[in-house]
Amino acid sequence: MAIQTLSKVFVIGGTGAQGLPIIRSLVENGKYSVRVLTRDLTSARAKSLQALGNNVELVKGTFTSESDLKKGYSGCDAAFVNLDGFNTGEKGELFWAIRAYELAVQDGGIRFFVYGNLDYIYKKSGFKPEFRSGHYDGKGRIGEWILFQGAEAKKKSPGAMGVALFTTGPYIEMAIASGTIFTPTIEKNESGQDTATWRLPLTEDAGVAHVALEDCGPYVRWLFDHPEKANGLDLEVAIEHVHYADFVKAFAKVTGHPAQFISVDMDTFWSQGPYSAIGNRPAGYSADINDPATMSFKDNFTGFWTMWQHSGYNKGVVQRDYVLMDEIHPKRIRKAEEWLRIEEEKGRKAGLGSLWDRVQPDALKPILKLQEDGYRGPVASH
Repeated sequence: MAIQTLSKVFVIGGTGAQGLPIIRSLVENGKYSVRVLTRDLTSARAKSLQALGNNVELVKGTFTSESDLKKGYSGCDAAFVNLDGFNTGEKGELFWAIRAYELAVQDGGIRFFVYGNLDYIYKKSGFKPEFRSGHYDGKGRIGEWILFQGAEAKKKSPGAMGVALFTTGPYIEMAIASGTIFTPTIEKNESGQDTATWRLPLTEDAGVAHVALEDCGPYVRWLFDHPEKANGLDLEVAIEHVHYADFVKAFAKVTGHPAQFISVDMDTFWSQGPYSAIGNRPAGYSADINDPATMSFKDNFTGFWTMWQHSGYNKGVVQRDYVLMDEIHPKRIRKAEEWLRIEEEKGRKAGLGSLWDRVQPDALKPILKLQEDGYRGPVASH
């Protein structure tokens, strides 16, 4: 039996940076209604979703509650589940992602389940320990498990719940936002000019599979619009593999102001960089650093940087099928420079000033929800 037309989507992670554009895309023409799980019905992000119209329903709860998950699924025929691994930590995400999937099957009404995923980088590297990044591997393991469960269920019953993965990466918006692992600084260049500066433990050949948040909406909308085609698919997305030596050239070209990428070694990054003071914190802010299953911030993001050091030019550990992305989302952003031009225009229209204005220390703004929830350390969500 084919998956019938879907109409009501239960969304976990809807008030996050990725969730907001996804929900806007789902409800823009009235085809879908969404039910959004949120811990705070009065937050600015929740209110912005409610303002989208009557086809957005907000329900108070948390994904770490089975009763809240059951209530969320009830009456819905689809689900988009993107758990906040920076809340629970790797071990907590493994458990609650499994329960979220199992309860969706148990509910019986969910016909299509999309899991917000990240690359299982530890496996993709051949299980090399230097690539171990808990917030990536926590999602990636579950993503593979969900695809396996979906395939097994389909063998037993053609009408079983369909599944798909939506695999992203670091949001490119984090390169112009405050409090992230990609946050720029303003430094003097060799000529004494104020210069937008990205000091990162990357080589010039390192490639980061950056994702534009606004593109997330059309991608996920396609998954729900085409559940038969999407069933069993791991849709891995990115703008391009961004090389920061090229990124700063594009920034300078778009803004007319100098920009530079300074490659630092890992030891210098952790001992002298802005994140040195938080290296021993848990990678998940609700996780216990004394738990052997909890990675430290430093260990987690050392693996994160190592991943991108070995992913340049779409030939390394993390690869993307850009031809498939072009087919699914023909209007997608394809270059970092294109994204920078869009942001330049968008910022000016919104009264935020130019990109150059927006990367000044007193003008940088957060992009990630956990910063609004009270987390103060630099982070690299996705």
